[in-house]
Amino acid sequence: MNVPSAQPVLIPAARRTPRAVLVSAWAVPVLVLIQFSMVAIVPVALLLVGTFRHAALRPLRVYSAVLAALYATPLAIWVLRPDGAESLSKDMHPAFVVLIVAAGAALLVKNHLRTR
Repeated sequence: MNVPSAQPVLIPAARRTPRAVLVSAWAVPVLVLIQFSMVAIVPVALLLVGTFRHAALRPLRVYSAVLAALYATPLAIWVLRPDGAESLSKDMHPAFVVLIVAAGAALLVKNHLRTR
């Protein structure tokens, strides 16, 4: 009787996502959702630099650039407004929260489909 072995399928090294990029992709939507939007600047920067630095992540570049632009828009509005709230999370419109989370989810889905 032939029983297939339970060997894990290994992803080629060129298609693996660096850990910093993967953790950052998960951290951005989570931090924005739990009202730590200003802290999310670090994973947004890591995500953007990581996707543009690694040639294997070329399909994710558009997604990370859209996510960074969506994050930068309320950040710029908050900085430039003279009567802004004391934190970015309180000043951010809920539509931007939805868009940032959706862009983060799209990036994660694209990364998952890319590695399959």
